Amino acid sequence: MDQQDSALQPLRIGDRVPRFVARSTHGPFDLEDYRGHWLILFSHPADFTPVCTSEVLALARAAPQFAARDCRLVGLSIDSLYSHLAWIRLIRDTTGTAIGFPIIEDPTMEIARGFGMVGADAHDSATVRMTYFIDPDGVLQALTSYPLTVGRSVPEILRVLAALQRVRGGGGLAPADWQEGQDLLRAPEDTTEAVLASADPAAWFYTPLGKEG
Repeated sequence: MDQQDSALQPLRIGDRVPRFVARSTHGPFDLEDYRGHWLILFSHPADFTPVCTSEVLALARAAPQFAARDCRLVGLSIDSLYSHLAWIRLIRDTTGTAIGFPIIEDPTMEIARGFGMVGADAHDSATVRMTYFIDPDGVLQALTSYPLTVGRSVPEILRVLAALQRVRGGGGLAPADWQEGQDLLRAPEDTTEAVLASADPAAWFYTPLGKEG
């Protein structure tokens, strides 16, 4: 990974995601190759674990929905490449589902440390349960973290992706539980004149935009 003084600090929304190269189940992986597309990078602390297996399966089955949004999926797991290959073979043979996206190896946790998933001196990979929403410019737009005991929701990942794409460029704000086709909210006005001029005392900060076409 690019070496920077802040490399071991957790990535924050608005940060440019540091480039890295690694081995993956699809051959050499270079994050730079994914610029120009949305990318969801999701990490796991180990292969052959029940919750992680269920997530990989769910994402593989939903892959066409991500592709329709010009979004690539990339997994990362602390285990070795050969463990990944055995894992995806077992998944295919037992469920009939092929894993069509790359899974990166990170046996030394160098990538996990570089992203701030674990501390510099961590020996336990349990916190490597992150999902990163990266825009076409390589900027982190959202991230989520889950414990080992609770699986991620693919519909929620898709919902967040759709919302990020809809509001990109200042197109409005996505309210709670927003779904495609629903109203967005207008960004609040921030002048005394605008606040006092409105007949509706809440309109300056809470106004739905028109329905999406």
